[in-house]
Amino acid sequence: MKIAILSDIKSNVYALDAVIKDAKSKNVDVMLNLGDSFYGPIAPRATFDLLQKNSFISVCGNEDRGILEASLSQLEENKTLKYVYEDLGEEVLFWIQALPFEKFVTPEVYITHGTQHDDSVYMLEDMSSGKTVLRNDKKILDLIDDVESKFVLCGHSHTPRCINLSSGQIIMNPGSVGLQAFKDDNPNTHIVENFTPDASYIILDIQNEEYNLELVKVAYDYEKAALKAEENGRNDWAYAIRKGEVFDKNNR
Repeated sequence: MKIAILSDIKSNVYALDAVIKDAKSKNVDVMLNLGDSFYGPIAPRATFDLLQKNSFISVCGNEDRGILEASLSQLEENKTLKYVYEDLGEEVLFWIQALPFEKFVTPEVYITHGTQHDDSVYMLEDMSSGKTVLRNDKKILDLIDDVESKFVLCGHSHTPRCINLSSGQIIMNPGSVGLQAFKDDNPNTHIVENFTPDASYIILDIQNEEYNLELVKVAYDYEKAALKAEENGRNDWAYAIRKGEVFDKNNR
């Protein structure tokens, strides 16, 4: 079984379209989406339509959940959130509501966005220093808890990684399809920067007892996405899309 693993599309339908075309050219059997698909100033509804057209298996991310949980005051205060909420429409909101938090695609392939207990926790990275630092083996095993699948797939950090654990398990984060840099304040102020505009995903090919994986970078017309972000008042997103860097590091 050849699997395309995607995460953190962030409403970037232009990047998603390029990744799907690349995955199909490699004759994948199934495509997985690890969440945080729609929040962003680009094209939330078009992103949903493209995911549906290509029969993705999806789980819910923390920002997907945040769209559902948005209060009226949050929608008024956050113009990007309001844009996403209105662009998606009621039908898609119900679809997001039905998404699972985690899923065993097969007994050997487990997917979630953050960790099985908390979609806002990074499974592989410690952000306490303000930057992405790989957790140690013991901490990752603690976060995996009772999941025994050989392949554990997560997203959330936008940082592509493949880690072999002492348990024999392989933990993969495909990075982000749609946004290669961001700043966040949870659990503390930190930044992630990949220093490229290219979309990122993983192909995992499992054949009997053997497997092969490929971390794939896909060039796409990121200028279309950046211009759409600017049109919706998010120059910071436009900069991150073009550069893979956080806008104005001295005032982050």
